[in-house]
Amino acid sequence: MAELTAYVRLNHNAVRQHLAVLKEACLVVEEVEDRSRPGRPRLLYRLHPEATGRWGTSGGYAWLAKLLSDAVRRRQEPRQVGRQDGHRRAAELAGGGDQVELLEAEMVRRGFRPTRVERGRRVDFVLGRCPFAEVADSDPGTICQLHLGLAEGLTEGLGGLEVERLVAKDPKRAGCRLVVRREPSVAASA
Repeated sequence: MAELTAYVRLNHNAVRQHLAVLKEACLVVEEVEDRSRPGRPRLLYRLHPEATGRWGTSGGYAWLAKLLSDAVRRRQEPRQVGRQDGHRRAAELAGGGDQVELLEAEMVRRGFRPTRVERGRRVDFVLGRCPFAEVADSDPGTICQLHLGLAEGLTEGLGGLEVERLVAKDPKRAGCRLVVRREPSVAASA
C-alpha cells in the first residue's frame, strides 16, 4: 500500500478507505502477503478478474486475442496454443503448493468462478462463468478447445494431475465442467 500511497499522493488512511470501497464493489481483490521473513505481512491488492478489460485496463480479451493470433501465425490448433500457454503459466507457478489449489486459483484469476467438488482422486470444477462468453457463443469449438488445452498444459506442467475431460455447456449460462484426476501418488499424499 505504501507504493500506492506515494503514487496517488494521499495519506495512508485515505488510500485504505478507497481500497475498502473498491474491494466492496468487487473491483479489486485483497490478499495477505505470503511472508517467510519476520514482520507483519502486507495487504496486497490487484484488479478483480471480472473487472479486467474495463476502464482502460488490459483484460482477458487481450490475452485471448494474443493466443488466437499465435494459433493463426503458427498454423496451430487452438488446443495446441492453449496447451503451450498452460505450460508457460505452470512454470511460473511451479513449487507453489498443492496442484489442485494452484489450478483452481488460476481459474479464479482468469474469471471462471470455479466450484470444486472432490471425489477421491477425481476433482470436478464447475465453471460458474465463461470469461469469453460473447466469442464462445458464436464459436464454442475454438474457445472450448483453447480452454481444454490451457487446462491440459497447466496440469501437465504442475504435475500430479491429468485432465479427464471438459464438458462444455452454453457459454452464456455457464456450468461447463472440467474433470481432472490426481495421479495415485499425489492422491495418497493429499
